Amino acid sequence: MIPTAEVLSVASLVTPVEGGIGSRILSKAPGGTITLFVFDAGQGLTEHTSPYDAMVLVLEGEFVLVIGGVECRAPEGSIVRLPANVPHALDAPVRSRMLLMMVK
Repeated sequence: MIPTAEVLSVASLVTPVEGGIGSRILSKAPGGTITLFVFDAGQGLTEHTSPYDAMVLVLEGEFVLVIGGVECRAPEGSIVRLPANVPHALDAPVRSRMLLMMVK
């Protein structure tokens, strides 16, 4: 969780992991979570589902997502909705940072 009423640098909240993925939960409430992720180039998440809708906000770099079998490229500054119970996967071709908002 991040402190209330304090301005923070997004880059300082999660440290990139060489050859891996870093994450930090920024907010967790009964209605959902907000998590900041940083992916090193070539990293990703294999196909999975979630019982909740999610929004991916690309803060830096780009992601290639496959949502229900449909591939989409999400460049820096874009947002993508992942519907509940639909299989999805994600790859980062370059070091990339995203905000994942899960809505229950």
